[in-house]
Amino acid sequence: MLGKMKSINQDILLINPNRLRPPVAPLALEYLGASLGKRGYRARLWDFCRDPRLASGLKENLRKVQPDLIGITFRNLDDAYLFSGREFLSGLTSLVREIRKSSGVPVVIGGTGFSLAPREILRITGADFGIWGEGEASLPKLLTELQSQVTGRKSQDLTGNRLPAAGHLFNVPSLVWREGKEIRQNPPGYIEDLDDLGLENRGFIDNRFYFLRGGMGGFESKRGCDRSCVFCADPVAKGRRLRLRSPESVAEEVRKLLTLGVTHFHTCDSEFNHPREHAEAVCREFIRRGLGRKIRWYAYCTPAGFDREFARVMKAAGCRGINFGTDHTEESMLRKLGRDYGFTEIERARESCRKEGIVVMLDLLLGGPGETRETLAAVIEKIKSLDPERVGLSLGVRVYPGTKLAREVQMGTDPSLRGKRARNPDLLQPVFYLSDKLGKNPANLVRELVGGDRRFFIPSGDEAEKDYNYDDNDFISRAISREGYRGAFWEILRRKAEGIKPD
Repeated sequence: MLGKMKSINQDILLINPNRLRPPVAPLALEYLGASLGKRGYRARLWDFCRDPRLASGLKENLRKVQPDLIGITFRNLDDAYLFSGREFLSGLTSLVREIRKSSGVPVVIGGTGFSLAPREILRITGADFGIWGEGEASLPKLLTELQSQVTGRKSQDLTGNRLPAAGHLFNVPSLVWREGKEIRQNPPGYIEDLDDLGLENRGFIDNRFYFLRGGMGGFESKRGCDRSCVFCADPVAKGRRLRLRSPESVAEEVRKLLTLGVTHFHTCDSEFNHPREHAEAVCREFIRRGLGRKIRWYAYCTPAGFDREFARVMKAAGCRGINFGTDHTEESMLRKLGRDYGFTEIERARESCRKEGIVVMLDLLLGGPGETRETLAAVIEKIKSLDPERVGLSLGVRVYPGTKLAREVQMGTDPSLRGKRARNPDLLQPVFYLSDKLGKNPANLVRELVGGDRRFFIPSGDEAEKDYNYDDNDFISRAISREGYRGAFWEILRRKAEGIKPD
């Protein structure tokens, strides 16, 4: 590929291939585009979600643009939903193939989905390079190395797909690349000073479009996850060490989005309130700037250490609702899932939010290792007793590559595994753990235990108004774009069901 490259000067094309509805803003490309611009590159965005015609006219559009390099974000391997089994890797592979027909420039893949199995995905898709983890520093460094190789260093060796001066590519952190027939992967290059990236400089993507069609804007206050959940892919994709943004930077990002007309937000942190001291500092900066009176936002939180004092600060900062990833209530199941709290803390977190007027959804992850009919009945009974506004039920645990759960399961013999088990060693196709102790029809068992309680989102896909799978959800999309509902998707479903008008 380098043998066909022209000089990499300025033109970098970033592609968001995700066309699901309701649309979710490609935050990674927002930050990456700003980083490239800061370093003198002219980055432009093709957002297939905003304009699907770009995909249908790919050849003609590439001919007009003629970029020097193409970057593609790959956010999810699949929709993580047992009852659909919808995967996205084949679509990514097809996109790379179509680009190859129309352009000879290097193709680079990044994003959370790619970072779960970078070598395998690079091999399958046929892309030239990949960035696993963060790309704001690594992609510009790769561009610098490619430019030097094309224009000077050992240029006489630039033939075919063989990479010249391979040793220099080892200097690019987080790079995945081809050397002959081999695929190599460099160590990660996690960015320590997130404030230096200028993440608050929003405007590369069309944030107004995503607010009007997707109902909210996104922001992150930190990167990485140091939790020990056996199933979660975040530590694999984002790193296991927390790196915190300054509260001032986070507040400035939200303020700038507010000037664009974005009034409802959702945090993109794995768990906003961990560590608590940092989250509280972010909230107090929102309050100091008067943002708490102007915005409404939602967050993912852990019940661990969540009390009324913290709920009060979040409410004053503009927080409207919290999705607690409780996963379960039974001690035995929580420990097997890698959680470090118990039912008492879940109960305290829920009650703290009730007293401060914050709506709550409790997310459950059912069917994991050790799940029985008895533990299933116990968790649903206890959750009902907490009287949350909504409960999300995920039946079956997606087995992601690189997780502790993936290392423990026996693909060939475990009777609790569902999905594509044959010829899927890297778990790139959906595989779920669903305890065989729940019987032949676990979904019916869950429905019987829930007993028609409207607070529960039951995984079935039969009723759009109760469908907890947000993958191409027309019901939520119409509520946002036609009726003006805003906020977390689960909260939109709740407000619609209870006849509460948009705010």
